[in-house]
Amino acid sequence: MGKLIYENPLGWPEDLEGFVLEGDADISFDSGAMRIGCKDRSPEGGKEFVLWCKNSFPSDIAIEWEFRPIKEPGLCELYFAAKGMNGKSIFDEALLPRTGEYEQYHSGDINAFHVSYFRRKEEEDKLFHICKLRKSYGHNLVAKGADPIPDASGNSGWYRMCVIKRLGKIVFGINDLQILEYTDDGNTYGDILTGGCIGFRQQAPMVAEYRNLRVTWI
Repeated sequence: MGKLIYENPLGWPEDLEGFVLEGDADISFDSGAMRIGCKDRSPEGGKEFVLWCKNSFPSDIAIEWEFRPIKEPGLCELYFAAKGMNGKSIFDEALLPRTGEYEQYHSGDINAFHVSYFRRKEEEDKLFHICKLRKSYGHNLVAKGADPIPDASGNSGWYRMCVIKRLGKIVFGINDLQILEYTDDGNTYGDILTGGCIGFRQQAPMVAEYRNLRVTWI
């Protein structure tokens, strides 16, 4: 499909040396996978986090990872093509501090796409599971599709997740099943987003495992 430009098994603590955590999270490693749960310290905070890979990736890429939901409710999302306003790095010191709260990411001073691929958070999510793709700045819902993953459990299997971004087109799939597709016209919700960082976001009390992150330049 293209040239592999990044690969990380996410199997041991040293695999996170190139990552930045915003917010609080309990991260552990067992059986060659990264397990993450949020630190729910108080009603005011500590319930959300984003774990960023510090690499900045090109515009046209395929992002693949394996995912296993262990405990719900909560939600899991992937951010990609993330940059600060005016093309800054998301780690530029001129940007506002971020601590995991959702609004800081969709209506702050960064632009990004994010796909929510496991949602067990609101009453509507319990009735019909949906994956959603949003474009920020602005929390714009641009595509959605049915989520085929069963509810979380200690016996959950692994699921192969894939986001393909090429020019203005984005396709998201699970286990080679296409879930949603979006073509950005570069006008309705702002300019087409090009390259940038990727990051995993999770909300308490969700517990999930991740492994085998790969990025291919296409």
